[in-house]
Amino acid sequence: MGYTGDVIKGISWIGALRVSTRLLTVVRTALLARILAPHDFGLFGITTIVLSLLEAITETGVNIVLIQEKQNIDKYINSAWIVSIIRGAIISLLIIAFSPIISAFFNSSESLNLLLLISLVPFIRGFINPSVVKFQKDLRFNLEFIYSFLSFFVFFATAIIIALITKDTISLILALIASALFEVLASNIFVKPSPRIELRKEYLLKLVHRGKWLTVTGIASYLYQSIDNIAIGRILGTSSLGLYDVLYKISLLPLTEITDVVGKATFPVYIKMNGDLARLRRAYLRSVALIFVLSAGVGLFLFLFSEIIILFVLGEKWLAGAPVLKVLSVLGVLRALYASIIHPLYALEKQNLVTGVSFFGLMVLAAIIVPFIMFWGIVGAALAALVGTVVALPLGFYFVNRELTKKK
Repeated sequence: MGYTGDVIKGISWIGALRVSTRLLTVVRTALLARILAPHDFGLFGITTIVLSLLEAITETGVNIVLIQEKQNIDKYINSAWIVSIIRGAIISLLIIAFSPIISAFFNSSESLNLLLLISLVPFIRGFINPSVVKFQKDLRFNLEFIYSFLSFFVFFATAIIIALITKDTISLILALIASALFEVLASNIFVKPSPRIELRKEYLLKLVHRGKWLTVTGIASYLYQSIDNIAIGRILGTSSLGLYDVLYKISLLPLTEITDVVGKATFPVYIKMNGDLARLRRAYLRSVALIFVLSAGVGLFLFLFSEIIILFVLGEKWLAGAPVLKVLSVLGVLRALYASIIHPLYALEKQNLVTGVSFFGLMVLAAIIVPFIMFWGIVGAALAALVGTVVALPLGFYFVNRELTKKK
């Protein structure tokens, strides 16, 4: 039986989700850019950097492992839920404990209360029902669309309403909390099986053992994609971080969304194909070609019309970021291609190779990020990220080609 129909159906549903949520993102960003200042976005950027870093450090890889599992995953749900709850509580406690140090690191006393508030988000998210991975595992992308879109809409509506009232960064934090609460309620009420407090040692050990490389990969990937933001916030301050972070999202989100759409639709199919490398290789090459065509078109549009896009979406006070957007548009295309190597390697359970590629790119980026920022400011940060991706991409393609052409 062929999987082309499943892939097309998956791309259609996930594509509809990404298009609709990104249109809402553009609307939200355009509205908030006129209500809030770059400094406010910088404060929010500090809190999300910390949250994302701790989520990466404590990544268990449970969701990927559940999708990789060829048998029924219902027996793992209770153990996965307990792991998720414990992880969420640990992240929250770490944010609370280190928030004074973090705010001092970024020279931003204003971020302290925001960090304490955002510590609620991972604690709440820990109670999300792990059964939601079955949407992707069982190729039920229509349910994935409904669940994810409603969650995003809660964040969108809450952020706009509270920002209009408070005109403060706190609106974005409260919106994250509202979205997390919705996900917990929806996943536990409408998604089956519902988890309960029951820990089975054998299932727990299996999840942790198979997810260990995903933990390391999560840390490397996060730092690889976020060290530029961290360096800007530390060296240039919150206003520069806010400008860069917003432009980064404008340039990379449309491009990474392409890979997310294709990747999320093809990943469970890749897993079903992993006993037939020739077939998997053909499917992978078709997906890379699709990703390149789509991302190159978007990247070229962003590069050529960067000033117009900034003026239309963000307003005149953001125009200083046009040169940054041009560099980031090129970076986005390369990052889209880089992301395409992850899913076939995960399907073959070669998480260690993804980790190696990420660490290689991270080492290059870490070596050049500070001097690049000192010489060229936020444009230098974008250039450093571009160089890191350029050197890592060939290694990633080499690993994928090697694994897909092995003889069994």
